[in-house]
Amino acid sequence: MRIAERHAATDEQRRRQAHASLIGPHEAVRLVSFLLSGAAQPVDGEAEVDQADITAALSLVPLVRGEMDELEVGLLQMARGRGMTWQEVAFGLGLGTPQAARQRYERLASRAAADTEGSA
Repeated sequence: MRIAERHAATDEQRRRQAHASLIGPHEAVRLVSFLLSGAAQPVDGEAEVDQADITAALSLVPLVRGEMDELEVGLLQMARGRGMTWQEVAFGLGLGTPQAARQRYERLASRAAADTEGSA
């Protein structure tokens, strides 16, 4: 709620992160999931989610996971660059120790580096 209140309270603020003309991978996965679970209702005339939609959403999960890993690594780097301690980072991530936060960062950073090398 804090982020929503401070950085997504207006339509203009929310549009900063949304794709105006193209749905992003994470949005597509979330939309299919919401429609399947009943958390979102289809609009009149909208086709029901079918197996091909589910398959398409599942095929996007590795991409979304990679994007989230990159976002987390970047956020952790910026947090440390702003002077946050590993203890503060651990609290934010819901981890018990500063060591766990640092290990998480190192694991994600090495995985992101391997992904970058693999795609080069």
